[in-house]
Amino acid sequence: MSEFEAEVKKAEKELEQSLVPVNPAVGDKAILDDEFLGDLKMQAQEYGQKIQDAANKAKDFAGEKFAQAGDKFKELQNKDPKELIEDAKEYARQKPGQTILISAAIGLVLGFLLKGRR
Repeated sequence: MSEFEAEVKKAEKELEQSLVPVNPAVGDKAILDDEFLGDLKMQAQEYGQKIQDAANKAKDFAGEKFAQAGDKFKELQNKDPKELIEDAKEYARQKPGQTILISAAIGLVLGFLLKGRR
C-alpha cells in the first residue's frame, strides 16, 4: 500500500468517526433525549399552527368583508341616482361632522392621485 493510499484510508476513518447520523438509532439515547431540540421543535410546531390559524382567520374576515362590499355594490346599482343623492343629503343633515371628514379624505386622495399623474 502506497503512502497516498494510507493517507486516504486514514482520512476516511477520521471522517466516519466525526459524522453524526441524521436519524439516530433507537439505542442512541444521548441524541434522542436532547431537551433543547425537543423544545425547539415543539415551539416551531406551535408557532406554525398559530400562523396557520391567523391566516385562516384573515381569509375568513376578508371573505366576509368582500361579500358585504359586493352586497352594498349591488344595492347601489339597483338605486336611482336621484335616490342616492337624497340619501347623501339626508346623511349630511344627520351627521355633518362625519360628512366633512369624509369629504376632506376624498379630496386628499383625489389630490394625491391627480398630483401623481403629472
